[in-house]
Formats: sequence, C-alpha cells, structure tokens
Amino acid sequence: MPSGNTSQKVLEPQVDLTAKPTNIRWRVFIMLLLLVTINYVDRAVLSIAMPEIQKDLSLDPAIVGLILSSFFWGYALMQVPSGWLADKYRPDKIVYGAAFAWGIVQMMTGFITGAKSLMFLRVLLGITEAPVMPGCSKLQSIWLSSKERGRGATIIDSGAPLGTAVGGPIIIAFMAWFGGWRGALIGAGILTIVIAWLVWRVIKGGPNGNPNVNEVEREHIRKALEEEYEEHKRNATGIKIGAKDYLKARNFWCMCLGWFSFNTVFYGLMTWGPSYLAKTQNLDIKAIGGSILIIFGSGFVGEIIGGWITDKWRDKGGNFNRVMRTMLSIAGIMTALSIFLLSKSTSVTMAITTLSFALFFLRWGGLYWSVPAAISQREHVGTIGGCMNFAGNIAGVLTPIYIGVIVSLTDSYFLALMVFVVAGLLLATVSSLINYNKKIGSAN
Repeated sequence: MPSGNTSQKVLEPQVDLTAKPTNIRWRVFIMLLLLVTINYVDRAVLSIAMPEIQKDLSLDPAIVGLILSSFFWGYALMQVPSGWLADKYRPDKIVYGAAFAWGIVQMMTGFITGAKSLMFLRVLLGITEAPVMPGCSKLQSIWLSSKERGRGATIIDSGAPLGTAVGGPIIIAFMAWFGGWRGALIGAGILTIVIAWLVWRVIKGGPNGNPNVNEVEREHIRKALEEEYEEHKRNATGIKIGAKDYLKARNFWCMCLGWFSFNTVFYGLMTWGPSYLAKTQNLDIKAIGGSILIIFGSGFVGEIIGGWITDKWRDKGGNFNRVMRTMLSIAGIMTALSIFLLSKSTSVTMAITTLSFALFFLRWGGLYWSVPAAISQREHVGTIGGCMNFAGNIAGVLTPIYIGVIVSLTDSYFLALMVFVVAGLLLATVSSLINYNKKIGSAN
C-alpha cells in the first residue's frame, strides 16, 4: 500500500486536468486489429495456394487434409502456455515476439520440399501464432476499463473475418506478383514481419511506459482500473485462487463451451463454405472469392457494430450481465436461424444473404474476448484466455473433419448445416448462464 500511495503522489501533480487526453489505447487496439487480420491472411495462404502446391509436390488428398489440420495441432496445444507467458511477462513483448516468429516460419514455408517439411512448418506456425489472442486479451485488462472492453474485444477479434475476407485477393495478388505459391508464402512472411514492427512501435510499454500516452489518458486508465480493483477487493474472499477453483466454476466451463460453439460455426463456414457454394450453387472460383468477401466482410461489420452497441449500452448504465447475456443470446439465436434458412435456400442470392446474416450476428460472439478479464483474477487473465481459446481451437481441429465425414456419407450439406444450427443455440444457452459480474473467487 505505501508504494501505491507514493506513485499517486508522483502522478497527481503532473496531471493537467484541462489538457485533452490522448487516445493511444484505441490506436493500440487498431494496430492489434491489423495484426490479427494479417494472422488470418497467413492462415489463408495455404488453403488458397494448395491446388498448386498439391500439383507441384504430388500430394495425396488424404495428406492434404492432414496438412490443413496440422496448423491447429500446434495452435491449440500452445494456448494455455501462451496465456501463462502473457500473465508472467510483458504481453506487448509476447505479442510482438510471436508475430515476428510466425513471419519467419511463413517465409521458411516457401522453401519446403515435401509433405513432411510442410506439415512440420504448419505445426510450427500454429505454435508461433498461439500467443497472439491470449496476449491481446491480457492487453485489454491493462489498457481498457470494463466499460471499454466490449469495443476492445470486438476490434481485436474482427480481424478474423476481415483477414478471411481479404486474404484471398491478397494472396492471389502475391502469387501473380512473386511467381507462384513459393513467392506468395515468402511475401506473406515478409509482410507479417513489417506489420509486426509497425504494431510494436505503437503498443510497446503499456499505459505507464508508452511515451505517446499523456498524463490525462494515463490517469483515466489508472482510475478506471483502480476502481475495478477496489470493487474486486470488496468482493474477494481472501482465499488464494488456483487452477482447481477455475475448474470447479460454472463460469469457466460455460465460457469454454460458448467459445467452442462459436468456433464450430466459424471454422466450419471458413473451411467448408467455399465447397458448399461450389457444390450447391455451382459457383466458380472467381464468384466464390467475391462471395467470401461479402460474407466474411459482413462478419467484420457485424463484430464492430456488436462491440459498439455493447459499450454504448454500458455507458448508459446497462447492467453488464444483462448486456452480455442479451448480446450473446441474440448472436447465437440469429446465427442458428440464418443457417436454418440457408438449408432452405433456393438461389445464389438467398444463400449469400443468409450466410452474410449468419456471419454478421455470429461475430458478436467476439465479445467473448472480454470474458476472461471479467471472470478471472487480474493475474490469471492471460491463462484463462488461453484456456478459452484452447477450447475454441479444438473446434478448429474437429469441425472440418466431421463435417467432411457427414458430407461424404450423405452426399448432402443438410445435416452439416444442422450441426451449425445446434452450435448456435448452444452458444445462446451457455452464454446466458455466465455471471459476467462475478470474478471466480469473489464472494458475490
């Protein structure tokens, strides 16, 4: 406590209350959006280039399936350790280091000689990309107040649909400019390293160490986080919180199951959506590319709007529990309804429209990235975010496989779409069971 009083005496005389606060915290999250976008562009490279890679390296279709899945092996495996690293060390350094490392791995992929080296580097790419989302979740708890985290969470997570939407055109351009798939992979790696450096220049140091943050903004952040901490202290039991406390908590398991449900739909549509449009709507590659841009672009717009609505509602005095339960329940129900209508579509226009509606509302689920900071102790936010994303990426591993089995056995997408309907309803159900006002270990 004395150290806290000392820092207060040092800070307060320097704060000019008439000065206009900087908005560096929002620049930080715009740059993190850029980083997550390039993250998903890098994931898309292999899928887009795979027809040429498969032909050049004479890869069997079964091997191709394993290669496409292998990214998630490393990515899912490293989520919890990555979250622990973000809690233990500076998350800005963890995020920057991860981005630089995966740029190097992406460049190395341009020099592969066969299936084994490609699969190894895809696993390694998953490992190096793993710290980004847990690190970003930790940065929310450092830079943003609880009333700003809706926007922070959805700004970051909207990079997923945005990267998926623009990844195709970018990689196709790289393949044309740099002489095929090898040049595209190397070019994507170089682009990642450049963007990582630009992001680092903005995010480094945190609110207290970033030279671009003025004292008014720093004071705003300090007071908001101090109020949140004081409220937590009032509700704390005084008992040390450990792993078993999280594993026994309903909030923890509902969070993980909700994120699993969200990613079941998102990764299912991301991996099988193009094939669905090709088979059921007879679209060619160019038309599919344009459709994906519209569909996942709608997800990007929806996620930004969802975060804005959430924070505006909170600013007007909305109870955090009511706001989050309402927004996430709407996300799940509207996703399920849109996918059900998709199963009844009779035209290309209807298919693209219903898919766009599904992605628009599904991406409200990006609010989940504000949940770890809401329900966990401050020192555990990164680890709990890693646990949540581990659960979500198990869906990334499994969903493409079992959807493929369903389509293969039935020669139809109907049952596959019904899986997404059930996942949407499950997202709405478990989201309504989370107490967003209660940190695990608090008295009430």
